[in-house]
Amino acid sequence: MKTLKVHLDKKAQSSHEIRIGRNILDRMVLLLAKNHKASRYGIITDHHVNRLYGKALLEAMSGAGLNAFLLEIPAGEASKTIAAAMDLAGRLLEAGADRGTLLIALGGGVVGDLTGFVASVYMRSVPYVQIPTTLVGQVDSAIGGKTAVDLPQGKNLLGTFYQPRAVFADLRFLDTLPEREFANGLAEIIKYGIIDDEKLFQRLEEDMESVRHRDPERLSALVETCCRIKKSIVEMDEREQGLRRILNFGHTLGHALETASGYTLSHGEGVALGMIAAARLSVKMKYLPESDEKRVEKVIAGAGLPVRIDPSLDAKAVMDGLKMDKKKRNNVVHFVLIRKIGMPFVNGGIEDETIRGVLEDMKA
Repeated sequence: MKTLKVHLDKKAQSSHEIRIGRNILDRMVLLLAKNHKASRYGIITDHHVNRLYGKALLEAMSGAGLNAFLLEIPAGEASKTIAAAMDLAGRLLEAGADRGTLLIALGGGVVGDLTGFVASVYMRSVPYVQIPTTLVGQVDSAIGGKTAVDLPQGKNLLGTFYQPRAVFADLRFLDTLPEREFANGLAEIIKYGIIDDEKLFQRLEEDMESVRHRDPERLSALVETCCRIKKSIVEMDEREQGLRRILNFGHTLGHALETASGYTLSHGEGVALGMIAAARLSVKMKYLPESDEKRVEKVIAGAGLPVRIDPSLDAKAVMDGLKMDKKKRNNVVHFVLIRKIGMPFVNGGIEDETIRGVLEDMKA
């Protein structure tokens, strides 16, 4: 089991460890009992993950003498709302959860975001631990302490920065991921290659087939590499005041595309299209060679992700979604663009017509 330490300056309790391994459930439970003592442990999971792993975790914790209970939520983005957060908080009260309770997010990005958000505000905050079961969660969303719920106007518009006490990434969970969900995680891995590590990007160009076949050694190396990249960025800029903004590459348009599609586009699919759009905008604005944009598009296609926008998707709805982007400043949406693979920067703003042109081109 690999251990990475996330060093955060402000509070000692915000610093924590990411542990990566395969078949580490028993060790997780031992580490929870040893390092994260609580009067009660509340496992939050969705109905898909509960069927696969929830009961096993609950039984392992109870077998270790930990006072644990489990609450299930419906799977999917529809569970990431303020109403769902209020419902979960009410169920925690009914279960007797108090300020001595530690919450455990067992699931993908929706479960992690919702659990982290509720933990940050329930009784003025209770601790929580992330146990991500998806590739997106293990390489991205479970790391860094961003919590959020959606509003009708867009994704993640209510949220907090609230660090977990620990992150446990068990690679065995990836064995049961559906292909589409696995591809969602590949989008985030590709993002890390584009914004930080050209060697990682080249590895994906050369070896995508074995990655898609979930070769255990390659997956372990990829998850560890992405965790190292994200933790180093979070350590330098925990609250996204500067450097951490590069992690939004592909996400600005990606979130708008997701929302405009009514979430028929998954998170990874939206990000994939957003990364291609950002690369095309970089070419259009004379920052990026066209050959590099082609490389971006090719590796995304190789991951089984979409490279074209559905012609029926309303461009106006996408543009309206951009105007709701939580990262805008002084009413200007700032895009993360690239000068080359591994060299991102935050642009000062792009004309609407230029964005619309790229969106229309991507429908062709």
